[in-house]
Amino acid sequence: MSIDVLPILSTLRRHRLTATLLVLQIALTCAIVCNATFLIGDRLSRMLMPSGIPEEQLMRITVSDIGARGDVHARTVTDLAALRRVAGVDAVTVGNSLPFGSSSWTSGLRLDKAQKSPSIDVGLFYGEGLSDVLGLRLVAGRRFTPDEYVWVDDHVTRRAAGANVAMVTSALAKRLFPEGSALGRQVVIGTDTMRIVGIIDRLAAASVSARDDLNDTVVLPWRMIPAYGGGYFIRARPERAARVLADAVAALKAVDPRRVVVEARLYPEIRARYFATDRAMALTLGVVSMALLVVTALGIVGLASFWVGQRRRQIGIRRALGARRADILRYFQTENFLLASMGIVLGMVLAYGVNLILMRQYELPRLPLLYLPVGAVALWILGQVAVLAPALRAASVPPVVATRG
Repeated sequence: MSIDVLPILSTLRRHRLTATLLVLQIALTCAIVCNATFLIGDRLSRMLMPSGIPEEQLMRITVSDIGARGDVHARTVTDLAALRRVAGVDAVTVGNSLPFGSSSWTSGLRLDKAQKSPSIDVGLFYGEGLSDVLGLRLVAGRRFTPDEYVWVDDHVTRRAAGANVAMVTSALAKRLFPEGSALGRQVVIGTDTMRIVGIIDRLAAASVSARDDLNDTVVLPWRMIPAYGGGYFIRARPERAARVLADAVAALKAVDPRRVVVEARLYPEIRARYFATDRAMALTLGVVSMALLVVTALGIVGLASFWVGQRRRQIGIRRALGARRADILRYFQTENFLLASMGIVLGMVLAYGVNLILMRQYELPRLPLLYLPVGAVALWILGQVAVLAPALRAASVPPVVATRG
């Protein structure tokens, strides 16, 4: 026996209120789940962004030298010498930033001084030998030579002039000079004209707002000092990293017992703290989506069970007229499919509208259209699974029910 849709639609019109409420519930679930799934994927992709550094080998220590006086340069050199003597330390420097760290240094970059507005905002990294400590891979050009470094405070106050050279990431080089090599080209960073002498493979910014600016970073030959907000960056073998970190803190305290260690963390912890908000958002959205799907499934089960109870005599009559159990089962599945389809169509429109609001209010990316059919299929499957138990109960109604009052 084939299923005629018109009688089903006629039945749904007689139960207009309950059918409408279920359609609205499915639509709301579709709209929220599609956007939530997209946002979860977006957060997860952020959390998996590559940093370009050997994360398991790195650590950072920041200190506050209470009442420290004297030559800050000499004190920094003494600290670095003490850290190099720690067993297991492979490389160490004082740097300003780490990828996905808590401290972000940025500047506008122009292609020439006559340009009024920056072409792009870039993240700045500096520290003597920073490229070696961070394990950056050089793909073209060269690294800085020892005579090209200058103390950052001397550079800022113009007490000393640096070599005005820079290394940039491969991604940034291609964005700035798509027509040819960036080596030897000049760029203006702040007020300084810099010549590009090296191109590194990858180095993520300390703070990332979009995928496009992930590797828009520049390494400069400036020696950093803790007094300017710098931290001690140490590289060690992964299996000894925790021990090296504890010994490095002890070494710094031995140099000056009065100093306060503000932070001493392995890099994986630093990265985890940076993405803590993304992780919490993804978890929250996942829980909300699951709760909505469960509530929607329960709504479908409840409404289908209610209708089966009300139609037992009608089902018995159909069975007495020759309807098979499979026909009754198909009837309720088709009815649910129609309700789900109405809700899904409305939900797709709502999902797109919600995404436009999120784009306007929170600068979120546009919802890819792929999420809409995927969400529709998921809700269709959910509806068919949810209605299965009530439909099986309906199919088991015997024909003798038709003779009862």
